[in-house]
Amino acid sequence: MALTPIGLCGRALIKIGASAITSFTDGTAEAEVADALYASTRDALLSANAWSFATVQATLALLAEPPLGDYDFAHALPVDFLRALSAGMPGQGRGIGYRIMGTTLQSDADQVTLTYVCRPLETAFPPFFDQALIARLAAEFCLPLTENTSRAEALTRLAEVEFRRARLIDVQQDTQPGFEDFTLIEARNG
Repeated sequence: MALTPIGLCGRALIKIGASAITSFTDGTAEAEVADALYASTRDALLSANAWSFATVQATLALLAEPPLGDYDFAHALPVDFLRALSAGMPGQGRGIGYRIMGTTLQSDADQVTLTYVCRPLETAFPPFFDQALIARLAAEFCLPLTENTSRAEALTRLAEVEFRRARLIDVQQDTQPGFEDFTLIEARNG
């Protein structure tokens, strides 16, 4: 079942013994804390790993104004951009040098294909990520709502376990990369 931001926050609040919310503006302390912490917690967790469901590629728009130094071209980053993974020329997702500066990617290439972690809709989150996010939200919500430091620390440890479990599940959905250049074998066979 795909969850909404309110659904994710509601489950996290229930984990700490608080009341679930119906909106971020329902006037309760729970809603105020959830509204203040949800987006940054979600984005931090998405940025912490190259999640398969949040990794996308895009051809970047070239900006008219070149960078002031170091690189020849500046490209606009996508609006859903969270973290760069690699950049390449059209037809390949890696291979060029670049630097992220503000809301631009600077490089010496006039055309750039960027592989990056995006901010997908919550309905696109797989169940394993939902659980990791709910655990992280519970840890974040605990101290402001309960003022219980030891419980917040325990929830933080649980959130780390859920994060590692989610990463393990996510990485198992892809073919493991092999060696592209293994000079010892080439030297032996040559």
